[in-house]
Amino acid sequence: MPILLSVRCERWPIAGAFTISRGSKTEAEVVVAELTDGTFTGRGECTPYPRYGETVAGVAATVASCADDIRHGLDRAALQRTLPAGAARNALDCAFIDLEAKRANRAAWELLAVAPPRPCLTAYTISLGPAERMAQAAAAASARPLLKVKLGGAGDPERIAAIRNAAPHAELIADANEGWHPDDLATNLAACAAAGVTLIEQPLPAMDDSALAAIARTVPVCADESVHDRATLRALVGKYDAVNIKLDKAGGLTEALALAAEARTLGFDLMVGCMIATSLAIAPALLVATLARVIDLDGPLLLARDRPDGLRFDGSVIHPASAALWG
Repeated sequence: MPILLSVRCERWPIAGAFTISRGSKTEAEVVVAELTDGTFTGRGECTPYPRYGETVAGVAATVASCADDIRHGLDRAALQRTLPAGAARNALDCAFIDLEAKRANRAAWELLAVAPPRPCLTAYTISLGPAERMAQAAAAASARPLLKVKLGGAGDPERIAAIRNAAPHAELIADANEGWHPDDLATNLAACAAAGVTLIEQPLPAMDDSALAAIARTVPVCADESVHDRATLRALVGKYDAVNIKLDKAGGLTEALALAAEARTLGFDLMVGCMIATSLAIAPALLVATLARVIDLDGPLLLARDRPDGLRFDGSVIHPASAALWG
């Protein structure tokens, strides 16, 4: 029987609100692709991201446009050439892998010849806001070993100092989401260094990050919006110390694993990240997490509820997915 594709859009409420330098939202909008051969069904989830020109409707339409090609034999290898890197390809790539695993009665990591997923420690995100409010959120989460602090505006030195005071024992990483400028870069880097921050994500806009090559990086800097797939890697050499691999940017687990391997050969440390999404989107990323120094896969922790058979979290420790969820 040919493989048939179905697509649906879902909304998942966020517990409170999630705020970064580009704005705030109260729900995660995701697109789910399902592939079935009549016996087995594989699923993949993606989160369209306006920063990259994506909309939920547009991504869903792109996924749906592949239905005829899939019915006539388009497979995961051909998919990499058919769609560009981005959320639509991610949903389909992960659905193909899930289907392949179920048909073979083998775990996805075995099929892909990578290390098996293991329990791992994820960062927990503190949303951007006034310093006092962020400090309160950090204090409430201070028992978590790793906090990711959203920055990206005037007053960032005060924010990071307040958070360090509120969570004195947690490792801190910071994410400016392109919200800094070359003229405040040195001041903000110094404030992060003084607070003991161990990594800073994407301080400058992706198209205006040349200053990173000319300044002493007192804290390691990680590319996020500046890196998508392997084609974007070499331009980052000399400006960044690490890269944040997200399946929605890379266009799926297939490319994410290849990106991780090439990034390591170029000397980059690895971080694996996510959009706000359910456990279905995070489960494939756990296969990249085995390669990463920093893991930021807290998407389901930020939701008011998760889907059935979701990942198990013990505090900030994520456990591998069950076969009922994915892979």
